[in-house]
Amino acid sequence: MRCDFADSLLQGYFDGELSAASAAEFERHLQHCVHCPVELVDMDLLSERLQVAQLYESAPASLRKKIHANLRPVAAATAKSQPLLWHWLAAAAALLLLVIAGWRVNSALRTDDYQAELAEEIVDAHMLSLQPGHLTGISSNDEQAVKAWFKGRLTFVRDFANDGFALQGGRLDVVDERSVAVLVYARTGHLINVFIWPTRERDTSPRLGSRQGYRWVDWRKGRTEFCAVSDAPTSDLQQLQRLFTN
Repeated sequence: MRCDFADSLLQGYFDGELSAASAAEFERHLQHCVHCPVELVDMDLLSERLQVAQLYESAPASLRKKIHANLRPVAAATAKSQPLLWHWLAAAAALLLLVIAGWRVNSALRTDDYQAELAEEIVDAHMLSLQPGHLTGISSNDEQAVKAWFKGRLTFVRDFANDGFALQGGRLDVVDERSVAVLVYARTGHLINVFIWPTRERDTSPRLGSRQGYRWVDWRKGRTEFCAVSDAPTSDLQQLQRLFTN
């Protein structure tokens, strides 16, 4: 059964089309609704699959030759009637190259900003989860029960209690305008949130950071991105990261 918010705000929230006030209202709704977070995850997974799916086929060589043959007379006639056209096209191409080069430079500069903003948002989500009633959607240390709760959306669920990281449960959260899975662990009086979501980016080594007294470690492996956040010592987060990757 869909709730009223699913029909009125869900798609707009997923597409980033809501006003700040409407988005905030919907995020408050997500903290209590059991249906909308699941639908957001479904929409996000569908979007990921469409982007990586091979939904095209290369044109056969015979078709390309036919098209080129038909274009040659048109190109020749255009060149005779408009000799300056090619100069304009060359200038436009040069301008386009400059724009692309500038975009690549700006993209490289934006990468660090994006990572910083993402880490900031994840730390904020961690802080919110520490409020009563926000930590878990399922409270359990049973790996299979937690995995079943995610309904196939999270294939990796492990309890590392023997290594000092006891599984507390899991939940769905919203980070960077997408639904992400979160596993919660307890470590000597500290709670650790491990945010997990699919990515198309290549594997990376762990990256460390801190904000407002909280520390985080982020890494990618097997088309999945992980980010562990806590006020626990950095060494504890690094140990948990190694348990996830071993």
